Amino acid sequence: MGALSPWHIILVAIVALLLFGPNKLPELGRGFGKMFREFKDATNSNGGNSTAEELPAQSRKEINPEVASTATQDK
Repeated sequence: MGALSPWHIILVAIVALLLFGPNKLPELGRGFGKMFREFKDATNSNGGNSTAEELPAQSRKEINPEVASTATQDK
């Protein structure tokens, strides 16, 4: 599969023009542009999520209380 040639792009534009009409195409273009811009902003800012390196280190809690009590007695 190769890259799109200019003829492919022209063919897609003609089909889109026939399907949606000249009045609807600018509105669709704005909608796609807004969608891509929001997606780019979300991926660049990581959606407000922090990475593991930014999170503070948490102490490990033992599940079995008997193991935890014997571990503290051995110290």
